[in-house]
Amino acid sequence: MTSSSASTDKEAVPSSDREAGEPAAKYSVSGGFVSLLNTLNIAVAVTSYQSGRLYLLGRNPQGGVMVNEQYFQKAMGLHYDGKTLYLATLANIYRMENILQSDQVMDKLFSDCFMPRTAHLTGVLDIHDVGVTSDNDVVFVNTAYNCIARVSPVHSFETVWKPDFISSIVAEDRCHLNGMAMQDGKPRYVTAVSRSDTIDGWRDRRFDGGIVIDVKTSEIVCQGLSMPHSPRLHDGKLWVLNSGTGELGWIDLSKNKLTERFTPVCFCPGFVRGLSFHGKYAFVGLSKPRHERFEGLALDEKLKDSDSEPWCGVQVIDLNSGACVQWFRIDGKIGELYDVAVVPGMACPRSYGFLTNDVLGIITVDDNQSA
Repeated sequence: MTSSSASTDKEAVPSSDREAGEPAAKYSVSGGFVSLLNTLNIAVAVTSYQSGRLYLLGRNPQGGVMVNEQYFQKAMGLHYDGKTLYLATLANIYRMENILQSDQVMDKLFSDCFMPRTAHLTGVLDIHDVGVTSDNDVVFVNTAYNCIARVSPVHSFETVWKPDFISSIVAEDRCHLNGMAMQDGKPRYVTAVSRSDTIDGWRDRRFDGGIVIDVKTSEIVCQGLSMPHSPRLHDGKLWVLNSGTGELGWIDLSKNKLTERFTPVCFCPGFVRGLSFHGKYAFVGLSKPRHERFEGLALDEKLKDSDSEPWCGVQVIDLNSGACVQWFRIDGKIGELYDVAVVPGMACPRSYGFLTNDVLGIITVDDNQSA
């Protein structure tokens, strides 16, 4: 576990990187990033499966940005319900609770502290997005088995739903089901890179095989996308990141042609993945398209046309104008993020890992419990 303070264009080197002899990560923020967090009274959670980190972006008492990071092997999907933070990793889904009261401060710095209280072992399922139903079931996108699943008290998972074009529940990543939008406590929309029903078939459909599916009806409501991710419902619209083109946009369900329903709002210089909203702002995760699966997409030409280099971080988009108004950026070894979640009402949060040495002695008791 490390907690690193960073300010605009100032390098922050996590101690774990120094000790391991790894290249440093440099965090930088736009001049108004911290001010925006303060005005909105929010923090931002970000995951990177590449570095195996949960990053909590907040503001420290000195007025700078606080980057708190914690190691979780292959950190992936996030879900915050206003109280509890859920995190999907390589083989577990963690339930993390804030152990601090509103009038408490940890180490004279942290206003909130997420502590992992349960770890549900699923095994390696290539879990992507995660959510919680109105019945308190933890549901997730089981990418390896091409379905939405829920945690099971006995088995690795229980199947909740699968696309009609997937013929069987087997450990073959066929369509690369990845994103999930929740509505009224249920999974409502999902994204997939293709409608393939053969093992690894999606890799040949990365350019324009992407689809959005209505879970309620099992109908495809948008197609012709390039590696779509992170469907989210906000302000009456279905939003999605068209990752292979670097675009944030929404799905216009009133249009007849499925290939014309995606309505771009803005272009971001990176492989966009990870999306959360607060009011008129969208918080969009960006990754560098370093691996082969990210290459050969329209994003390459868009970066060339805009004379831009891809970068890793979070851009804050004003939905009214489509402009990037603030940003957080990571340079160095880290180049790929997965998910982004706005955490309202928090100034300077931190987290702890599961059964790490420094967490073993932290004991909390409910002050309101009776003897």
